Amino acid sequence: MASVLKTILIDASPDVVWDALRDFHAVHTRIAPGFVVDLKSEGDVRIVTFSNGSVAREKLVTSDNDNRRLVYWISSERMVHHNASAQAFAEPDGTTRFVWITDVLPNEIAPYIDSQMSLAIPLMKQTLEKAAKAA
Repeated sequence: MASVLKTILIDASPDVVWDALRDFHAVHTRIAPGFVVDLKSEGDVRIVTFSNGSVAREKLVTSDNDNRRLVYWISSERMVHHNASAQAFAEPDGTTRFVWITDVLPNEIAPYIDSQMSLAIPLMKQTLEKAAKAA
C-alpha cells in the first residue's frame, strides 16, 4: 500500500486549525476553497467536487478532539483502498504543524494523489492563516 504524507507549518493556533478541520462538511469553505469547489452532505458522508472536475464520496471515520485528528475514507471505482488522516499539532511558538497522510491502493494511483495533495496544501495554508488573522 502506498502512503502519501504532507506536512506544513501554519501560522495559526492549533485551536483555529482544528476548529476548521473538524467542520467536516465545510472543507470547501474553511479548508480548501478553490481546490474543493462544491460539497453535498449526506449524514456522515460528504460528496466533494474538486477543481479538476473529479467527484469523491468521503465518509467520516473519526473526529478526535483530544488529538485534533480527523480520519476519513473515500469510496471510488478507481481505488481499492483510500484512507486519510489530518492532524493539527501544537508547535512551541503557538503555530500549527499540519500533517496529512493518505494510504491508497492500488499503488499506481499514489502519484496522482500526491499531485492533488500538493495542489491543496498551499491553499489550505493560505485559508487557515487568513482565518487566524480574522479571529
